Amino acid sequence: MTHVLLVRLAGPLQSWGVTSHFAPRRDSHSRPTKSAVIGMCAAAMGLPRSMPLQEPAGQAAPRPGRPTVLGELARTVFGVRADRPGVPVRDYHTVGAGRYPLRPRDLVLDHRRAAAVSAGLDTGTGDRFGQYSLADWYGAPKKIAADPVSGVLVSGELTRSALITERWYLADASFLVGLQHEDKEFLESVGRALEHPRHLLWLGRKSCPPSGTLSLGVFPGELDTAFRSRRLLPGPGSAERPENQAWAWLQVPPSVQGATPVQDQPVSFSSSGPEHTTRWEITRRITIAPDAADWEDIIP
Repeated sequence: MTHVLLVRLAGPLQSWGVTSHFAPRRDSHSRPTKSAVIGMCAAAMGLPRSMPLQEPAGQAAPRPGRPTVLGELARTVFGVRADRPGVPVRDYHTVGAGRYPLRPRDLVLDHRRAAAVSAGLDTGTGDRFGQYSLADWYGAPKKIAADPVSGVLVSGELTRSALITERWYLADASFLVGLQHEDKEFLESVGRALEHPRHLLWLGRKSCPPSGTLSLGVFPGELDTAFRSRRLLPGPGSAERPENQAWAWLQVPPSVQGATPVQDQPVSFSSSGPEHTTRWEITRRITIAPDAADWEDIIP
């Protein structure tokens, strides 16, 4: 028998990147991705980024070849119900360029900067920095590396043009996420971790913290049943929207008719670069049952 952990993902802003990674344009998917949700659960449980999906072979491994805690998270069946899809918001963002006061670090790591302001430093008085600046030189040296001749740390990039970025968010969105697994106790441990996280949690980006209650409990059955038997999440404007239908995306085997591939099945969360593979899902219009259970004790 399977069980479903229901998770509430709501906040002023959310951003679920799909294709961009430290690019001038930071996109956002229309809904939470599985890799992001599994990563959030792993952070809440305090799992290291280096943890593999399976126990490695060796004498130190108690269960070689068996799924690790991260592996159990990754193999959960994933689903999302969009109770409030939210409104796409574009943030026009500029970073860098201009003139900034030099810091001691700028002078120590870049002898060319020190030479450029040496006259002022020699005649200056007092023990405070901040009065020295260089026209068209960015205040923080980048690409710092050892000089091949002297071995002194120097900057390889003295000037920087303004970097213009375009960042997309979902405003005032609320999603009901389901994680389906056979082990009820395992799902309950994940739910407890979400309410008492070991690390900070965010909705796709560090500038988007979640609000209120996250874990809504573990229920018997499958994703479709869990989504139909629970009313839409309460929130701003809930009285004006229809209360009996919502779009949902459910993970299914690739043989199911109408299934489409999604590249967000987590393989690794290594700091050197996350890895993902393909999973399959279907889009379905969920009709809330007339006798659906109400939500209680949710902190908005």
